[in-house]
Amino acid sequence: MDSFFASFLQQGITFFAILDPIGISAMALSILSVDITKQEMNRVASKSTITIIISFFVVLITGDFVLKMFGIDENSLKVMGGIILLLMAIGMVNGSMKSKKPTKDEGKEIKEVKEQEDLSVIPIAIPIAFGTGLFTTIIIFKHQAQTFTDLVSISLAFLVNALIFYITMKNSIYIKKYLGLTGQNVITKLMGLIVGAISIQFIISGAVTLAKGYL
Repeated sequence: MDSFFASFLQQGITFFAILDPIGISAMALSILSVDITKQEMNRVASKSTITIIISFFVVLITGDFVLKMFGIDENSLKVMGGIILLLMAIGMVNGSMKSKKPTKDEGKEIKEVKEQEDLSVIPIAIPIAFGTGLFTTIIIFKHQAQTFTDLVSISLAFLVNALIFYITMKNSIYIKKYLGLTGQNVITKLMGLIVGAISIQFIISGAVTLAKGYL
């Protein structure tokens, strides 16, 4: 039972750092209309959360098939996934993942996109919230799982984070008001440091195992 909670805690913190719900909520507000109402934000939060949950289980179930189809070694994925997470972490720390304010022309394009597709699914849920970082992390965690209990731990850890994501998105208008831009940036940078540390662990673990296989 102790090992279950230890794994659950590690996985939960990892998912939280990569998902960065507060940073994502700030990006979402910059994409959505400035006049968005609380009711509309609730619908965006619901659809985005459902989308990332569905995406999670699709990756969890089909991840092995993808690796076998392309003949990818788990440790190779660890190294590549670690590099992706490291680049993401550097972007979070440097603040380069922040979405910029649209120009007048871009604003017209965004308005046209809003009329054609639901922004809560694309691009907020995919690929902003559920991107390559989460994709590779889920597959790595699944390959580390040895029992059904381990899979339950991974699923619960993500579902808890999905709930946090939903609550954060739902209240993003108020979070922006109280935290402000500086507060959101500070939290994103802290999450970037955690993601960076996790990425280094993935890279070293995968590289050492690969090296042993060739020596």
